[in-house]
Amino acid sequence: MKNRILISGAVAALMSCIGAFAQETDLSAQQSEIQTVNPVPGHKIDHKGLIINPTPHEMRVDWTGSLNIGEGFRIVDRKNAFPDGLSFAGKGRIRITVDFGSGKAARHGVKPVSGAYFLEAGPKEITIIGYDGTGAFYGIQTLKQILESPAARSGSLPYIVIRDYPDMRSRGIVEGFYGTPWSHQTRLSMIDFCGKYKLNTYIYGPKDDPYHSCPGWRQPYPEKEAENLVQLIEACRRNRVDFVWAIHPGQDIKWNEEDYALLVKKFGLMYDLGVRHFAVFFDDISGEGTDAAKQTGLLNRLTEDFVNAKGDVAPLMVCPTDYNKYWSDPSENGSLFTYGRTLFPQIAVFWTGDAICSDLTPSTLDFIGQRIRRPAYFWWNYPVTDYAMQYILQGPVYGLDTTLTADDVSGFVSNPMEHGEASKLALYSVADYTWNIGGYNPLDSWERALSAAMPEAAEAYRRFAIHSCDTETRYRRDESWETRTFTLDTWTDDAAEALERECMAIEQVPSILEEKCANRKLLAELRPWLAELGKLGTRCRKAIELGRLCREGRMDDGFWKLYSENVMSEEERAAYEAHKCGTLKLQPFYEKMMSDIQKVAR
Repeated sequence: MKNRILISGAVAALMSCIGAFAQETDLSAQQSEIQTVNPVPGHKIDHKGLIINPTPHEMRVDWTGSLNIGEGFRIVDRKNAFPDGLSFAGKGRIRITVDFGSGKAARHGVKPVSGAYFLEAGPKEITIIGYDGTGAFYGIQTLKQILESPAARSGSLPYIVIRDYPDMRSRGIVEGFYGTPWSHQTRLSMIDFCGKYKLNTYIYGPKDDPYHSCPGWRQPYPEKEAENLVQLIEACRRNRVDFVWAIHPGQDIKWNEEDYALLVKKFGLMYDLGVRHFAVFFDDISGEGTDAAKQTGLLNRLTEDFVNAKGDVAPLMVCPTDYNKYWSDPSENGSLFTYGRTLFPQIAVFWTGDAICSDLTPSTLDFIGQRIRRPAYFWWNYPVTDYAMQYILQGPVYGLDTTLTADDVSGFVSNPMEHGEASKLALYSVADYTWNIGGYNPLDSWERALSAAMPEAAEAYRRFAIHSCDTETRYRRDESWETRTFTLDTWTDDAAEALERECMAIEQVPSILEEKCANRKLLAELRPWLAELGKLGTRCRKAIELGRLCREGRMDDGFWKLYSENVMSEEERAAYEAHKCGTLKLQPFYEKMMSDIQKVAR
C-alpha cells in the first residue's frame, strides 16, 4: 500500500510536468503561420537502368541491339579539344569519335544553340557531335553517365541515339547565402558537379565574404584568397562554367567619384585574376544606396567604362533592392520602372518572385517583365536555409513552371544551403529542370538524385530525405507524403502498425548511413539531423505503444514509466528544435499523441 501511494505521488508529479509539456509544445503558433503545402507533382519512371541527368530532349533506345563495351575504348578527338575529358579511353576496340562545328551538327540534326549535341552508340562505335565545344563537352558528360549506369554493368549497351540541347541559356548556382561561406574545396567540388550535370553558371557572392561586401569591397583580396579565386576560375573553364564574381557595395557606397574609381579599380583587379563575368548586388540594404536611379546610372557607366572598354567582358548582372514583388513598389514611380526606363537593355536583372522564397510562375515573370522591360533572371531561394538554419532541405525540387521558354526568363540560378554536399540533391534537379523544362518530372528527378548522391545506401537516404523537406514557415514543402498519421480518436490498428513499422525503419537510418555512406563530407553535414530523426522515430514508436496501452486501459505503473521516458528533457528539446525534421507529420504526431494521452489520463 505504501508503494502504491509513492507511485501515485510520482504520477501526480509527472502529470504536472506533462501539463507543462503540453503547454510548452502547443502548436497553435505554428498553425497560425501555415501556408498552402502543395503536393509534389510527377511520378517515378522505370529507366531500365539507363540513368542520364539532365533528361535528354530526344532519346531513342534500341534494346534489341547490343554494343560490347567490355573490350575498351579508343578516342578520336577530331579537334584535340578534350585531352583530359575522356580519360577512361585508351587503346580499346570501340572507337569514340568526338567533333563539333555548326555544319557537322546540322547534318546530324543538332539544334543550333550553344551546348547542343548529338550522341550515337551504334554497333561498332560511339559518335559525339557538338554544335560547339561546349556541346561536345556535354555529349561526353552524357556518355560518362551512360557508362556509369546500371545498364552498362553487364559489359554491353543498347543502341542509343540522343539529340539534346539546353532550354535556358544560363543555368546554375549563386553562392549568395548568409552564414558560413563554402570552403575552397567545396567550391571546387561544386564546380565539377556543375560540369557533370550541364550547369553553366557559378555566381560567387557569399554575403559573409568581407571582400565581396561592406566595407571590404573596396579592398583587394589577400594573396591566398586571390590564388583560390584563380583556381576556381580555372575549374570553371575546364567545366564550361561561367565564373561570375559579384560585389555587394550598396550598404555603404557613396555616390561620388572616389567610390566609383575604387569600384572600377576592384573590377580591374578581378579582371586581372581572370574574371570575365561580373554582377553587382544591391539587395538587403538601406539608406542612400537604395536609390534606383543612381544604381542604374552606375551600372550604365560601368558598362561603358569597363565592360565595353575591355571588349571581352560579358554584360553585367544586377540584383536590385526591390528584388521581389512582396516589398516592391508596383507603381510607375517604383524602382523597377526606373530600371526599365534607364538601365541598358543588355544588363540582366535578378528576381526572386512574388516573395523572397517563392515559385517560378508566368505571373511573377509578367509582373517584373512589364517593369524592367526584359525577361528577368530568376534567383531561386531554394534550398537555402539561412533564414531557418534548423532545417536541412532534402526534398524534391518543384514549384517551377514547365511551360516557360528562354524568351520568358533569361536565366536561372539556385541559392543553396551553406551545407554544400547536402545542397547537391536539389541542384541535381535544378540542372534537370533548367535543361529540359517541358520534360521535367519533379518526383522522378528526386528519386534519381537520391541514387546518384548515395548509391550505396539510397533507400535509407530516401527515408531520411522524405522526412526532411518542410520549412514550417515562409516556403512550405511537402514532406512525409507516404506516411499516414492519426490521432488517438482516429486510431486504427492497421494505421498504427504501418506507422510503427515506418518508425522502426527510421530508427535504423542513422546507423545505416554511418556504415554505408561513402561521401563522408555529406554524412558530416547530415549527421546532426540524422541523429534527431532517429530519436524522433523512437519517440513516435513509443507514442504508438503508449496509445495502444491507453486504448486497452492498461495505464499501470509500467505505462507511466514509459510515458515519462518519452517526455523530452530540456536538453533533448533544445536538440529537437535545433535540428528539425519530420515537422509536417512526425513531430505533430508525437506532440499530439502525447498530449491526447495526457488528457485521457486526467
